[in-house]
Amino acid sequence: MHESGAADIEVIENTWIAMSDGCRLAAKVWLPVNAANRPIPAILEYIPYRKRDFKRIRDCEIHGFFARHGYAAVRVDLRGSGDSEGVLSDEYLPQELADGVEVIRWIATQPWCDGRVGMIGISWGGFNGLQIAALQSPELRAVITVCSSDDRYTDDVHYMGGCLLTDNLSWASVMLSYNSCPPDPEIVGARWRDMWLQRLDGSGLWLQNWLEHQRRDAFWRHGSVCEDFAAIRCPVFAVSGWADGYCNTVFRLLRNLRVPRKGLVGPWGHKYPHIGGPGPSIDFLSECVRWWDRWLKEIDNGLDDEPMLRAWMQDTVSPISDDRPGRWVAEEDWPSARIGNETYSLTPTGLHRDAGETAGADLSIRSPLSVGLFAGKWCSYSESTDLPTDQRLEDGGSLTFDSPPLPEDLEILGQPLVELELSANRPQAMVAVRLSDIGPDGTVTLVTYGLLNLSHREGHAQPQPVVPGERYRVTVRLNNVGQRFPAGNRIRVAVSTSYWPLAWPSPEPATLTIHTGGSGLVLPVRPESGLDAGMYDLGAPRTAAGPPTTLLTPAHREWTVLFNLATNEAVLQVIDNDGRWRLDDIGLAIGYDVNERYAYCNDDYTTVCGEVTNRRSFERGDWSIATTTRTILTSTSTHFRIHAAVDAYEGEDRIFSRNWDETIARDNM
Repeated sequence: MHESGAADIEVIENTWIAMSDGCRLAAKVWLPVNAANRPIPAILEYIPYRKRDFKRIRDCEIHGFFARHGYAAVRVDLRGSGDSEGVLSDEYLPQELADGVEVIRWIATQPWCDGRVGMIGISWGGFNGLQIAALQSPELRAVITVCSSDDRYTDDVHYMGGCLLTDNLSWASVMLSYNSCPPDPEIVGARWRDMWLQRLDGSGLWLQNWLEHQRRDAFWRHGSVCEDFAAIRCPVFAVSGWADGYCNTVFRLLRNLRVPRKGLVGPWGHKYPHIGGPGPSIDFLSECVRWWDRWLKEIDNGLDDEPMLRAWMQDTVSPISDDRPGRWVAEEDWPSARIGNETYSLTPTGLHRDAGETAGADLSIRSPLSVGLFAGKWCSYSESTDLPTDQRLEDGGSLTFDSPPLPEDLEILGQPLVELELSANRPQAMVAVRLSDIGPDGTVTLVTYGLLNLSHREGHAQPQPVVPGERYRVTVRLNNVGQRFPAGNRIRVAVSTSYWPLAWPSPEPATLTIHTGGSGLVLPVRPESGLDAGMYDLGAPRTAAGPPTTLLTPAHREWTVLFNLATNEAVLQVIDNDGRWRLDDIGLAIGYDVNERYAYCNDDYTTVCGEVTNRRSFERGDWSIATTTRTILTSTSTHFRIHAAVDAYEGEDRIFSRNWDETIARDNM
């Protein structure tokens, strides 16, 4: 629902913030009327996603809402992005964070600001909010971090459990596309073309940067606030969703920070909770205002008396449902002393609380590469295409361990663990573990999962190959989750040796032997709590009105799995086209199309290939710009290989073209 009252605010379409080295960053500002006469706190969102066009609608809805509720709201394009000067050459670089500190200082000194600043952001903006907080900018008084990470290696799009995620490829391709776009001539004037060419030439191939760091080294420790949680000294509101790739961060921040903090986890994917799916979405922006009121205006609004964690306890659901029924639950503190571990043994006859005499068998698995084709996306945006479907399509290539029908309801909240005693027949191998809910009709819904590169069994900094045939005890940490398993349903643990294309496979097929006598599932079982009944409703989403737009070409999304029985090729084809629309208030038509293709043939690991193509377009009168980027990642048993290209067009003329052909050695990956 859009709030009325646009006349209550003033919008500054663009203003320049000069950095100490002379580079100017572009900012858009929303202000309550008469803010210059009555200075107020300010809210900053600091990201590379183009305030002028691709995020224009969303920004107006969010920051206009904050301005209507008594805050100055500021959206800044990072150096080298959108309309800002300079070149952006990677994520979270020291220059970006130093600029952020300067931006906050500039905001605090404006006549409409009372010197107090908060930061909000989802994903990139959630990351740098935490990172800038750790730099202890004195004007930064509070942070809202959404779908972000405190650990850039273990919980980001790059690696999971020491395994390479294909989101590493797709995200690098997204940023290659963003970095290929020009500033708007209406903002920067005649120098737009020079700025554009500077970006095209200087932004680089980020995928290469990320693949050159396959272990948790100094590259990833930089910007990982888990290296020193104590450096963060302002209040933090951490938010994510069970379908998002970043839900674990909320729980670690609540556990490790020593500042006022709250956590909110819903059923959503990688979107702000007022627009996120699966449902229900909430009136998130009002929750943000309550947070700002408490920590920026020092209003005693009862926030301090509320539980530290609010989470959506998901009910059992069909694996093809777009909704996540459930209820809000609360924990006074995290970790919660009320939640205890319940252990199930993995046995040849299933998953049992009491293993009895059947616990000592050895079971082997070598999964086909098809296991993972129906896993959905690591970082789901909860489109109709990117959520996992019925897990029976995956379980045929896995070892499965099922519990008997549950005698009573079972609720879990937190991080499940699967402890495995295993051996492998190759020096490099991975294990994927899935926890699922089996309904009375036999449908299998994925609850959560985890990955582990066995070379990383003792940590991610110094991986060591497996000694074939040697037994190891490893712990696979699944993603945090809140889930109710109703009486009569069964719990399934599924173990596979591949999870393509969510994760890149090992250098060659490996067979794992699970020694069940030393293997089990540990569930964080949550008893009922009287706090749950007191959880107020979070309401229906509200935003400010967005700018007027005209749809020119509808969005089109597909997620298709194809098996060619003649060639034995399997392909996951993803079409994620946002369509094309005109921003009527600035007379600019923009479009964005994405095509992804992940394939293999004959279950041959050397044929695995990921390919992502992005196209963006901008048109206003005679000004017509288009950019196309294409990235292909393949591998051998010893190396990764990247083929990438950027082509930029002004009208019909290609004014820039660059190609990369890079080979990077596999490092225990």
